[in-house]
Amino acid sequence: MTGMDYKDAYEKEHLKNADLAARIAELEAKNEELEWKLGRIKNNPLWKISKPFRNMMHWVIRQKDRLANCGGIKGVIHKLGYKKREREAMKQFGTESFPDEVQTAKERETVFPRMVKISILVPLWNNKREFQIEMLDSVMNQTYQNWELCLADGSDAEHAYIEDICKEYAERANGRIVYKKLDKNGGIAGNTNECLKLATGEYIGLFDQDDILHPSVLYEYVKAINEQGADYLYCDETTFKSGDINKMLTMHFKPDFAPDNLRANNYICHFSVFARELLDGNELFRPKFDGSQDHDMILRLTDNAKKIVHVPRLMYYWRSHAGSVASGIDAKPYAIEAAKGAVAEHLRNHGYDHFQIISTRAFETIFRIRYQIIGNPKVSIVIANKDHLADLQRCVESVLTKSTYDNYEIIIVENNSETQDIKDYYSKLLGFSYGEAIKRVTVCGHDGGVLRSKEDNRISVVTYTGAFNYSAVNNLGVSYAVGEYVLLLNNDTEVITVNWLEELLMYAQREDVGAVGAKLYYADKTIQHAGVVIGLGAHRTAGHTHYKQHRQNLGYMGRLCYAQNATAVTGACLLVKRSLYEEVGGLDEGFAISLNDVDFCLKLRKKNLLNVFTPFAELYHYESISRGLDDQGEKAERYNRESTKFREKWKEELEKGDPYYNPNFSLDRSDYSLKIQKD
Repeated sequence: MTGMDYKDAYEKEHLKNADLAARIAELEAKNEELEWKLGRIKNNPLWKISKPFRNMMHWVIRQKDRLANCGGIKGVIHKLGYKKREREAMKQFGTESFPDEVQTAKERETVFPRMVKISILVPLWNNKREFQIEMLDSVMNQTYQNWELCLADGSDAEHAYIEDICKEYAERANGRIVYKKLDKNGGIAGNTNECLKLATGEYIGLFDQDDILHPSVLYEYVKAINEQGADYLYCDETTFKSGDINKMLTMHFKPDFAPDNLRANNYICHFSVFARELLDGNELFRPKFDGSQDHDMILRLTDNAKKIVHVPRLMYYWRSHAGSVASGIDAKPYAIEAAKGAVAEHLRNHGYDHFQIISTRAFETIFRIRYQIIGNPKVSIVIANKDHLADLQRCVESVLTKSTYDNYEIIIVENNSETQDIKDYYSKLLGFSYGEAIKRVTVCGHDGGVLRSKEDNRISVVTYTGAFNYSAVNNLGVSYAVGEYVLLLNNDTEVITVNWLEELLMYAQREDVGAVGAKLYYADKTIQHAGVVIGLGAHRTAGHTHYKQHRQNLGYMGRLCYAQNATAVTGACLLVKRSLYEEVGGLDEGFAISLNDVDFCLKLRKKNLLNVFTPFAELYHYESISRGLDDQGEKAERYNRESTKFREKWKEELEKGDPYYNPNFSLDRSDYSLKIQKD
C-alpha cells in the first residue's frame, strides 16, 4: 500500500468515526431535550393532581393492549383454552408419573452392565423439619438402589433436630447415608464441598435440601449412562408450592445441551449428575461464586464432558417457599453478580477477551452477551427479487440508512421482473440504464452477468433468467459475492435495529457456528420467526416457534430474550461464512421454493456446527409478499412434494426429534404447548 493509499484509508476511517460521533451527539442532544421536557411535565401541579386519573387510564390501556395482543376476543378464548389444556397436561407430570408397584419392581430388579454408585450431595443448613423428611424420603424411595447420600450439616443449635432426623434415616439406609455435623456453616459452596469429601461414588449428584426427586430419576440416569455413555446428565424440572408436587407453578422442559443457551441462562440447573472424573482435581463449588455456584460448576464440567445427556422427563421438584431461589431472584440478589462472574470466566477460558454480559428484561440472571467483532470483514447481502418495487426499495433503503456496520455490499438478484418501475429503480441504483446494459451482457445459461453501480460501489445487480428457484437464485448471487460472509435477505424485510449486522456477525465469526438468524416480525409486531424446529407443524417438516406472539412477549422461560442455539433459522435473514456456504454446496436446488433454508442449516449441523438465533437483530418481514403463500392449488402441491423430499432426506433427524425442542411439547402447535398423552 502506498503512502497515498494509507492517507485515503485514514481519511475514510476519520470520516466514518466523525459521522458516527455526530450521530451519537445528535441522539444525546435529543435525549437531553426529551428529559428536560419530561421533567417540566412531572413538576407541573396539574400532572401531580391528575395521577389517579392517569393510573385508571393506563389500566384501561393495558387491558386493551392485552386483548389486542391475544388477538381480540377470539384470542382470549384461545388463551383460556390453552391454560385449560396445560392444566390437563400438567396432571401427567406429578405423582401420576410415579411408577406403580409392577414398574417399581421391574426397575429395582434391573441389572445394568455398569451398576454405578451415585453419591448424592445435600448441603444442610437450618432446614424445616417437614422439608428434611420429604427430601430424605425421596432418596430412600429411589427404584435404583446403588446410591449414597452424603449430608454435611452446618445448622445452628436451634435446628438440632436435623441431626436427629438424619441419624434416624442413616440407621434405616444400611450404610448408604453418610452424615457429618460441621463446626460452622460454610454456605452452599463450602457445605457442598464438605459433602464431596464424604462421597465414594463414581458419579456425583447435586440435590437441594428442600426439594424432591422423582422415584425413577436415578434409574433413568443409570440407563442413559449404560446406553449412551453419559458423563453429565440432567432432566426437566418444576417448581411447586404448598408442599404438594402436584401443585406445580412453572414446569421447565429443557432442550438438549445448548452451549449458547447455557452461557445466557443456567437452563440445566437441576438435577445434575456427572462422572466424578470430570472434576479433574478441581473444586466442585467455588466460594467466590456463591449464589451462582451451580452455574459456574455446570459451565466448567460440561466443558470437560464427552457425552452430555438430557433425560427429557420431569423428574425434579423444586420447592418454592419464602427464602428459596425458586420463589424469586430477589431472595438472593448477590447471585446476579456471581452468575455474571461465572459466565465471564467461562468466556475467557474459551478465548474471548472483550465481551459484555448484560441482564435482560426476562430475568436478572438471563443474559445478553455481546462479543467483540474481530476485524472489519465484508458482508455480502444477497436479495432475490421479482418486481415489487415498494418492497425492494424499503428493504434496500433500510439497510443503507439504518445499518451502523458499513462494510457490506448488496447484491440484488433480478429474476424475470415484468414491470418497468422496478427496472427504473435498478437504473437509479446503478447510475445507468439497466435495460440497455442488460442487453449488452452475454447470457450464459441462467447467468445474465453482474452490473455494478457507478453511484454506490456497494450495490450490484445480477440477472437470473431461469424459472423461479429460490435456491438457484441465491446461489447465483452468492457466486458473485466478495465478502467473507454471506447474508441471505428477503426483499420483503425491513431493518429495525441499527446494529443488526453486528449482532449477527458476532456469532457468525465464531469457529463453532454455522448459520445465524434474526428475530422477524409481521407488520403488526407479532413474531414471524424466532428460530425453526424440525418436525413441527402439519407436514411434520419444520415450523417457527413463538409464532404470532407479540413483540414484547418474553417467550417460553424467557427464550425470546437471549441468543440461543436452534436447529435451523429462516433464510429470510441468514448470515453465514461464505466458505461454509460453499463447503456444504449452498442451498439445495432440489428445494426450489420451500425448506431450502432448513435443509441448509441441517447440512451445517452435520458438520458439528451450531446454528444460532439472536433476538437482538430485529427486522420486519412482510412474509410472502413477493411470491404469495404456498397453501393452495399448484403451490400447495409443490410444497407437498418438497415436504416429502425433506422428510425422506432427513428421516433420521426427524425421528430423533429436534434437540432444542423438548419431546414433551406438542408438534401441532408453535406456542410450547404440552403434549397430552391421549393426543
